[in-house]
Amino acid sequence: MGEEYFIETEKMKDLQENLEEPSKTHFVLVHGISGGGWCWYKIKSLMEISGYKVTCLDLKGSGIHSADPTTLFSFDDYNDPLINFMSSLPENEQVILVGHSAGGLSVTDATHKFPKKVRLAVYIGATMLRTGFVTEQDVKDVYPSDSLFFLALAFPVCKSSYLSCASMALLQHHILLAGGIPDLSEFGASVDVYDMWFGLGPQQPPTSAVIKTSLQRKIIYQMSPLEDSTLAAMLLRPGPIQALTSARFKEGEDAEEVPRVYIRTAYDRVVKPEQQDAMIKKWPPQHVYTLESDHSPFFSAPLLLFGLLIKAASLGCSAD
Repeated sequence: MGEEYFIETEKMKDLQENLEEPSKTHFVLVHGISGGGWCWYKIKSLMEISGYKVTCLDLKGSGIHSADPTTLFSFDDYNDPLINFMSSLPENEQVILVGHSAGGLSVTDATHKFPKKVRLAVYIGATMLRTGFVTEQDVKDVYPSDSLFFLALAFPVCKSSYLSCASMALLQHHILLAGGIPDLSEFGASVDVYDMWFGLGPQQPPTSAVIKTSLQRKIIYQMSPLEDSTLAAMLLRPGPIQALTSARFKEGEDAEEVPRVYIRTAYDRVVKPEQQDAMIKKWPPQHVYTLESDHSPFFSAPLLLFGLLIKAASLGCSAD
């Protein structure tokens, strides 16, 4: 694990000392599930007023993108806007990819596919998995005689004939921890925490979901200004969970050459700190920072997050 940094507001002016001219630094900010480019509005403002170039994308079915998230079943389809954007960049142009929450999957995918166009990959309380989510074969490796679908772990109902409830709970905990999947069981059963949509029929696993409006502030934005959590409640859309849990990555050549930074969110109730630490241990980044924030530091700690991103960018310019 890299050295942990705790950044204070008064130190922010020193963060740009080792960074190249701001106008030459291009940040691409990638939202998490149910979000959109809109969630970065504070960070975008801070970056642009400081002279940096910033792109805030809407992934498919997110933000103002017109696709229906209930009909998205593959991660490649969901992540298509980012991949198209990376394809459109000139071969000699590099960007700093920043992913929040499930946006970490999008960043990893793009890094594998376009390693020479990514100067730095930054994960903010994000899912950071080298090759994506655990596969059915991985489950068989743990329980050789058993087989179940990944979504049964993400939304357990203990009706499976494959595993006992005790075995299901143990396996679920292991995969949730190592895979950075939100475990919101402390807030109630899945049907009490999420509004869910069943694009493949009511007898099939849900294809999209969003945390219920009444719980969003408690779970996602407990340290954020009320006006920001109110805005989010008006803009969040169902997230294509089936598409996200299908994320599997084939490692591209030179992908490991791309430096990575992880920003821990210390009071995160979605991707909990122990989950973040498990992913960091499994695939160690070059540097680890810690923010004393909730799951949404772009709302709850925008100045500190901005400072960390500039610090990360300066480290990305150096050889260490």
